[in-house]
Amino acid sequence: MTLSPPSATDDAAAPDREGLGPRLLVVLALLAAAAPIGSDLYLASFPEVKSGLATDATHVQLTLTAFLIGIGLGPLLWGPLSDRVGRRRPLLAGVSIAVVAGVVAVAAPNVEVLIAARFVQALAGSAGMVLGRATVTDLTRGYVRARAMSMMMTITSLAPIVAPVVGGLLADRVSWRGVLGVILGVMVLQVVAAWTTVPESLPPHLRTTGRGDGALASRFRRPAFLAYVLAQAFAFGSLMTYVASSSFVYQHVLGASSRVYGLGFAVNACGMTAAGILSARLARHRVHPVRLVRIGLPVLLAVSACVLLAALSPAPVLVVVPLFFVPASFGFTAGNMSALAMEHTHDAAGAGSAVLGGVMFLAGGVISPLGGLGGDDTAVPMGVVMLASAVLATLCFLVARRYVARHPHLEAAFDD
Repeated sequence: MTLSPPSATDDAAAPDREGLGPRLLVVLALLAAAAPIGSDLYLASFPEVKSGLATDATHVQLTLTAFLIGIGLGPLLWGPLSDRVGRRRPLLAGVSIAVVAGVVAVAAPNVEVLIAARFVQALAGSAGMVLGRATVTDLTRGYVRARAMSMMMTITSLAPIVAPVVGGLLADRVSWRGVLGVILGVMVLQVVAAWTTVPESLPPHLRTTGRGDGALASRFRRPAFLAYVLAQAFAFGSLMTYVASSSFVYQHVLGASSRVYGLGFAVNACGMTAAGILSARLARHRVHPVRLVRIGLPVLLAVSACVLLAALSPAPVLVVVPLFFVPASFGFTAGNMSALAMEHTHDAAGAGSAVLGGVMFLAGGVISPLGGLGGDDTAVPMGVVMLASAVLATLCFLVARRYVARHPHLEAAFDD
């Protein structure tokens, strides 16, 4: 039996009355989530990688650094390329190369090969992250896009939260090569899902010409788009500060066991999932994404302030309550912010998606370590960084709304 590539009219992949077929939406979310899964799932296996390859901690850390650099650079390649040649071919090429690199990583005879393989794996695998969002932009508009983006961002944002916990469970049961094998399995699943489900969403007459770097540069000359991108990036920075610092806060500051920490982490992740689903349902009922962001960002601002106040109080255990609402507020906001941003980059959705995702993960990588500057026995730095990130996210969103108020036609899709 020969598999034939899906077209935009296939039942499983074609837009339904809600904009996207359910199978296509799940596949696009899987494609978008694979990169953070690949970066976080094997963190708990670092000590075993060190001993297994007879290397030092610095070189083991470089395997993660190389992966993160690949995630950052990859969208700059795949996004503009897809604007010129279509989405499907770059997507299939990227996920296929990622599988080959994953095989090399699993079999790596030394740490240098592992570093190189992880870089290529991330560079290629990031195609799914950027092109999934571009495909949603091609196939949807307005409230339907906001709903689809909310579901996608919920799954994508869950990946860096849940993956370290799952990786810790795997590390106790399988070798580090086995953990990398699980990541490889996810990427094999990507290839199969992309080939059988994802259609070509950008017809030839809508493709761009010229150099891709020009399309990327022009995204930074669009004030509302850039302000939305920065707003989402700073909000993500607040979330990732919580993710990076929470283990020390729960176990060193509050004295909780690793099991209690894992349970609290899982409960908070469920809060973000619930918020994302609620946001998607509200979009289905045509609640404007701006209204939802105007709820989510103030909540993020308020709970970040409460985290800082609790950390400064004589009872730092109080941080547990506001910390629950940090991922939930991001889950309520992220998809709507993405939908608003992508309204401003129709002419080159691939380049716009590359900027949106690249800036977000760059901000998360730069901001999150700042929460640990005060050591592992205080939650105050975490609260300060989270609050500052929430303030910056809110200010950037206000800048975007002020510009759109002067140019309302830019978001006319939400007036239908």
